[in-house]
Amino acid sequence: MVPTDSLQRPSFESQFQKAAQAGKFLVTAEVMPPKGGNPDHMISMAQKLKGRVHAVNITDGSRAVMRMSSLAAAALLKQRGIEPICQMACRDRNRIALQADLLGAHALGIRNILALTGDPVKAGDNTDARSVFDLESVRLLKLIRQLNCGLDAQERPLPDQPTNLFAGAAIDPQCRSWSGLQRRFEKKVEAGAQFFQSQLIADFERLEKFMDQVAVGCDRPILAGIFLLKSAKNAQFINRNVPGVQIPDSIIERLAKAADPLQEGICIAAEQIKAARELCHGVHMMAIRREDLIPQILDLADISPILD
Repeated sequence: MVPTDSLQRPSFESQFQKAAQAGKFLVTAEVMPPKGGNPDHMISMAQKLKGRVHAVNITDGSRAVMRMSSLAAAALLKQRGIEPICQMACRDRNRIALQADLLGAHALGIRNILALTGDPVKAGDNTDARSVFDLESVRLLKLIRQLNCGLDAQERPLPDQPTNLFAGAAIDPQCRSWSGLQRRFEKKVEAGAQFFQSQLIADFERLEKFMDQVAVGCDRPILAGIFLLKSAKNAQFINRNVPGVQIPDSIIERLAKAADPLQEGICIAAEQIKAARELCHGVHMMAIRREDLIPQILDLADISPILD
């Protein structure tokens, strides 16, 4: 009988990590887990993205709304050959639970983690829930780096091998405090962030300034957040409810005057991808409940299918 410790373990190498390290223009897209026990719709949307994106982000209680576990949803996509990025927020877990989920992610072959602090509970659908925030995103990044080095949160050795996680972080180039943005970005780089996905970008001059003044010299890929606007009403809602985002009046007017606002939104998103391609290393697509339109947007933006 072959000893257990001599068995070959599968590497589950991250294809997203390989693309990032190869300097490719990266494309990711966001998919929400189901609000219930049936993942069919989520899986259907994610399958439409195969061959068009390098990885699919699975949100973790985005806007503090209860949904299926991001780890379980990421595992379901992994089983179907879809590369996941598992978002992990600190709002709902202490460091024991965070470590448990990170070890579990590694064991399931899920390598890509987006470390987030998490939206405040008051923004969601369980406003009487208790927040945890034992850690926040920078300290979570440091924790992931420790696990990758074979140490737990108390700097004790992991007896059953280290993890091999590819950790990323969120950024918001439209943050009002420029010094605060720079300080936070530098802390995340120092803590071990290997890639960055931005919030929705509406001001591309601000993105250019961020790339030229804050991210200059950084060898981590930065992906600009591109959001599919479905109507003028949708854009106005975002302006009212998403802090730090101000969609220009010119775009709202285009959507309002369009005979087909959704198609106009597709054109706007494609134009924004082309603008982002001149400034940064990739795009992170957000098309809430219309992820099936992302391939059409990418075609319009001249983004070719991804070859293995």
